[in-house]
Amino acid sequence: MLISNRVFFLFATCLILFNSSAVSQQRNKEQARIEKNRRINQMIRNEEEGVPAFEKHSITSIKNHHDGWGIAFEKGFSTSAYKTTILQLELTEKQHRKEQKQSTPGSINGGFAYFGRPFVFGKQNIFYQAKLGFGKQIMLGGKSNKNGVAVYGIFLGGFSAGLARPYYIQFSVDTGVAYLKYQAETKDAFLNLDPTKDIIGGAGLRKGWNEIKFNPGVYAKASLRFDWARFNQVVSAIEVGFMADLYSKKVVQMIDVSGRSFFPSGFIALNFGRRK
Repeated sequence: MLISNRVFFLFATCLILFNSSAVSQQRNKEQARIEKNRRINQMIRNEEEGVPAFEKHSITSIKNHHDGWGIAFEKGFSTSAYKTTILQLELTEKQHRKEQKQSTPGSINGGFAYFGRPFVFGKQNIFYQAKLGFGKQIMLGGKSNKNGVAVYGIFLGGFSAGLARPYYIQFSVDTGVAYLKYQAETKDAFLNLDPTKDIIGGAGLRKGWNEIKFNPGVYAKASLRFDWARFNQVVSAIEVGFMADLYSKKVVQMIDVSGRSFFPSGFIALNFGRRK
């Protein structure tokens, strides 16, 4: 009987402690919710009076273009409740519409056959862009939305550095393996109608960095940013828009395809970062 009473006492004590902890946690959650609503309401009142909710932000964007991909880094400085000056650095890779990756089984001197690294048949240059832009972010909607959803218009432009890197392919030759780029003497190999005969695969990121050709240009961008957490310190937004790049010289990406100096493109981006 004594043991039974002790077990009951321990069980009752644990139950009381558990209920007390649960009540305390619920009370803390409710207090945090009230504090958050108070803070958001204060931000809304400040914005109505022309005071920015946050002074600056830092955003990283992962972008998918219709002709490539990119990543951007942005710093923003609020100049009013609804306007922000932004400075943006962007790195992208442009792909030609005729690019099509493929793999082929290769062998060395009639040896063991294997599947090489995927490659693009007929590609001459890989084209990168490094952009530095300056512009404005303007709130277009959601000024008094307590849920924190806002729509911003982004307008910026600046300098664009075009960087063309020779595209290398791994070939099977009499002496073993060779990495070749497109030249007059390798044209027949690059444009062989039966590429599986000599091509092993792509060279990846190992070749051509010391042969990059610089092509200066300018660019402009316009987009809409949908920010569903604008009253939070953490930035969460989706951005869709259009940009155009113009370069001083034509860029050749594919063999026997005319180069171009104007690159228009649409994009969608996922933005994440912090506000202060």
